[in-house]
Amino acid sequence: MTNVTESHPGQGQKLDRRAIAAVFVRIGAFAALGVILLYFAIFARGFTSTFNLLNVVEQSAILTVMAYGMTIVFIGTGTDVQKGGIDLSVAANAGLCAAIYVTCLKAGYSDFVALPVTFLVGVSIGLLNGLAVVTFRIMPLLATLAVMNIAAGLELTVTENSVVSGSSPTLNLLQSGKFIGASALVWLLVIVTIITGVLAHLTPFGTRLYAVGGFMEAARVAGLKTGRYVYFSYGFSGGCAAIAAIMIVSRLSASTPGTSLLLLPILAAALLGTVFSRRFVPTILGTLIASLFIGFLANGFQLLGISSYWVNGVQGALIILVVAVTSFAKPPEGS
Repeated sequence: MTNVTESHPGQGQKLDRRAIAAVFVRIGAFAALGVILLYFAIFARGFTSTFNLLNVVEQSAILTVMAYGMTIVFIGTGTDVQKGGIDLSVAANAGLCAAIYVTCLKAGYSDFVALPVTFLVGVSIGLLNGLAVVTFRIMPLLATLAVMNIAAGLELTVTENSVVSGSSPTLNLLQSGKFIGASALVWLLVIVTIITGVLAHLTPFGTRLYAVGGFMEAARVAGLKTGRYVYFSYGFSGGCAAIAAIMIVSRLSASTPGTSLLLLPILAAALLGTVFSRRFVPTILGTLIASLFIGFLANGFQLLGISSYWVNGVQGALIILVVAVTSFAKPPEGS
């Protein structure tokens, strides 16, 4: 008896069109990036100076680290917020961690106490997301939105909605340390990028993380403890928030309310990063490119005297565009 595989008329053509569209989208993304940077290089005075380029990388470091956390959540849970996951709490978590860090310093504790406590708080908030999503089975969008408000409320309670300053040897190093012409913040970004990239792309654990995020049911059938990987994703995002919090305090010499405003560019960077990848999946390199693109965009607008409010509008438009384009370019499930 011969098995015959039925095919739907035109299905192959649809997949071919999607594949071609995906290639054009990726080429178009890099072309748009090149054109925008070229425009700024020509018309924005000082844009291509070494000082300005390093300054943009340094300014983008905080955004990039938190975007890495969001990217790991996307990798381990999927980019569909209905079936997969998202971490809306990462920016508020960073604000809380910054408040905890400077409060510890102000209370007289050294970095040997303040840094572990800060990291523990960040990871704990991340694991709270995992608890809500995995154990309580709450939709990720609602779960992380609730945790975001919890973190924001705790930050206001700790700081009493005021600026809290602090100083320490770690902060002094991040503020004034330089190596080969680049600041300590830039080198910290390099270190976090290498560690996160190796973990996600060059280890068996990273391969399994992609499997869980992309094919949850298949991974479960294969024997993977999918819940543990989702917990890890949110916990890792919390750790990135803690690292970003130290970077925030180093730049401002204080913990200040308003960190939650970084959520939009974080989402834009993590989602836009999928366009710069081969298969429209979240990658660390793609997120790095997207974060720097957003940083250069803001810097170029500033040098041209364009209101910074336009940057928020562009970021929102990018999120809508990326979600729409990737939904069209990806092949349908089961194809």
